[in-house]
Amino acid sequence: MKRPRLRQRDRVFWVWLSRLWSGWRFCLMIVKPETVIAWQREGFRLYWRWKSRKKPGRPKVEAEIRALIRRMARENPTWGAPRIQFELALLGYTVTESTVAKYMNRSRKPPAPTWRTFLENHVPDIVAIDFFFVATVSFRLLYCFLVLRHDRRRVVFFNVTSHPTARWTAQPVVEAFPFDEVPRFLIRDHDGIYGQDFRERIKHLGIEEVGSAYRSPWQSPHVERLIGSIRRECLDHMTVFSEAHLLRILNSYFAYYHEALTHLSLARNTPIPRKVEPPSHGHVIAIPQVGGLHHRYTRAA
Repeated sequence: MKRPRLRQRDRVFWVWLSRLWSGWRFCLMIVKPETVIAWQREGFRLYWRWKSRKKPGRPKVEAEIRALIRRMARENPTWGAPRIQFELALLGYTVTESTVAKYMNRSRKPPAPTWRTFLENHVPDIVAIDFFFVATVSFRLLYCFLVLRHDRRRVVFFNVTSHPTARWTAQPVVEAFPFDEVPRFLIRDHDGIYGQDFRERIKHLGIEEVGSAYRSPWQSPHVERLIGSIRRECLDHMTVFSEAHLLRILNSYFAYYHEALTHLSLARNTPIPRKVEPPSHGHVIAIPQVGGLHHRYTRAA
């Protein structure tokens, strides 16, 4: 007689039957008792293999928490594992100190501020100056001098002349800053206009000059960006007739620049901060500026 073929559920049935009925051995006709016992042992091994399929040890820390630990360690070089652990607890994450120490970025050098941190800490004390020229309709060159504060990107002084001198350049810097608002650092290039007279006046004010490298305008990016904006957004669309005409144009542009032109670095606000106007304040109106080249939008009650 051919041996019957048993399926998995048949084996499970006999295993459970052997546990519930002690007299199963006397009524068994199809399989031997040793076979049922072997099935039970195999089932026991399979059960514990399934139950132990997870990796041993502590549960894995989520990727979001690991990234946050590394970010805090990178952005705060002086923080240790306990400080980061406390900060994570305030954010709703329960992490042990040893776990924080494991995922922190380790640095061999002692912690030091980055250049970005250094500049952000000193930005209220930094100004930049520069010249740019404009050709009139009669091909006469006019020179415009700018003094820019870095903190709110404000143009605190500008003037126009056809014959710039060191004394003429130094006087605006003296007039631009009251004694309680004198900056600590002044960034400039190596133009010959900044002669001995200019340097003596700046030193008398207690301002430290920081000269950029030769042919490196990128080392004074804020004032260079401003000059580019003046050209692209204003002067490239107009014809300048005289020195007085250029002064009127720049006055109009800087009013727009300070009150309407938003900056990404200023949290998408203007150098003179604007308040958010909700729809309840009225409908939106446009105010032409810079001769209609640009518009400022506000709400009219």
